[in-house]
Amino acid sequence: MVTESMARDDGDFGDGQDEKPYATKGQPQLMKQDLAVLKTEELKPLSPEIISRQATINIGTIGHVAHGKSTVVKAVSGVQTVRFKNELVRNITIKLGYANAKIYRCDNPTCPRPACYTSGGSGKEDSFPCYRANCSGRFKVQRHVSFVDCPGHDILMATMLNGAAVMDAALLLIAGNESCPQPQTSEHLAAIEIMKLKHIIVLQNKIDLVKESQAMEQHEQILKFVQGTVAEGSPIIPISAQLKYNIEVLCEYITTKIPIPTRDFASLPKLIVIRSFDVNKPGSEVDDLKGGVAGGSILKGVLKVCLKG
Repeated sequence: MVTESMARDDGDFGDGQDEKPYATKGQPQLMKQDLAVLKTEELKPLSPEIISRQATINIGTIGHVAHGKSTVVKAVSGVQTVRFKNELVRNITIKLGYANAKIYRCDNPTCPRPACYTSGGSGKEDSFPCYRANCSGRFKVQRHVSFVDCPGHDILMATMLNGAAVMDAALLLIAGNESCPQPQTSEHLAAIEIMKLKHIIVLQNKIDLVKESQAMEQHEQILKFVQGTVAEGSPIIPISAQLKYNIEVLCEYITTKIPIPTRDFASLPKLIVIRSFDVNKPGSEVDDLKGGVAGGSILKGVLKVCLKG
């Protein structure tokens, strides 16, 4: 999602000469966005002042129920997308979940792959020292992604299709301890094929729960399953989202295998609404109704919010 947030977090713009009323003031660890110098016609999806604060690529997580979609998102972003009480009780995603993450790479060319990649939350600084001992490099942000975590249950396909409308790429989760394909594995893959989504990474999850021979056998099942589909030829990465095994490899593949979509910042904004919230309290009088909040993804253009004048 690409937006342009120009307001201070506390809502106080100030009137002093040293204040910049149209510049971001919150989260000082991130780059500022200042209307006095920011030229939207020159912006690119990887412009530092953009990816410091906003995600510029939407990646969906799809697959059968309980195959680890939300766990993968948490492993990369640190954000728990399963938040509602009925979701926590049943341990499944029911509503679309959202989480932003930054993906970094160490700028030291001798830092080995895949350890030279890491990830963090949306508010994490854009550069910091490499974790590896004796490495003098610094991790620098390469991508800022927005994950759309789709439910896997069969009765929630309509919710999944809403999420597919804004995806630029997808992570197809397949549990390594079950046969492939499961019902929603096939249905979700068919759905993104209808949406003409071309960039897919297959994740063979829960690899820690099976023997090597079982994992290799299922790998052959996956190859047969994706043959003739939009996922044919896509990379298949064995991971354990719970143990964060091979998450660095996933970060590398997101950076190197998923192209940044072309974004038009100069046109009028176009927003696809995929969810909404009623902000009214139950039992409110008609005269007290205040409408709702719509959420979605801006496909083109720029929103400049909280401006004076």
